Amino acid sequence: MTTPVVNLYMVGFMGTGKTTVGRAIAYRLGAKLIDVDAAIEREQGKPVSKIFEEDGEPVFRKLERDFIESGHPARGCIVACGGGLVVQPGMLELLDSRGVVICLHASLETVLKRTRHSKSRPLLNVDDPLARMREIYSVREPIYRKAGTLLLTDNRSLPDVIAHAMRVYKREAADFLRTHRHAEPPATNPAAPDDRAG
Repeated sequence: MTTPVVNLYMVGFMGTGKTTVGRAIAYRLGAKLIDVDAAIEREQGKPVSKIFEEDGEPVFRKLERDFIESGHPARGCIVACGGGLVVQPGMLELLDSRGVVICLHASLETVLKRTRHSKSRPLLNVDDPLARMREIYSVREPIYRKAGTLLLTDNRSLPDVIAHAMRVYKREAADFLRTHRHAEPPATNPAAPDDRAG
């Protein structure tokens, strides 16, 4: 299949399936999947948890912004964004200017089940992860609700979520091209397969 012109940015809270759904869409479209956290880890030579611990969250947020502004191709990519990326001032507008944005949503109970064994989520390294999730989500929810098309993932099969996201992407990519035709980027190298481990 021809590599899509318009980038797709998967946003939403941690554990909502951004990388999983993004990988499936990338496979179906013949596009490259880029996981922002994984790309930053490779660039910095250490995991996100270490960046938070050693450099602080503001440094990590700047790395995210730099990556969205200039660290990835302007076309042909499915980009799985970290949960806090879109919350930064101006980031949603930046994503909207670069492609289609889809926001995945799940209940906090579902998110906790999906993330409870993860050691790579520095914001949850606390005694009461669910209380911490509620605190973080209460701040982020209004922004998530404005971030592109919202897709609910609770009590839905993965194939159903992927099919829904594909339909949204195809419709909104066509709209994006109509409204951004003057800004369509030049062709880049063919998309490479996702090289993220695991």
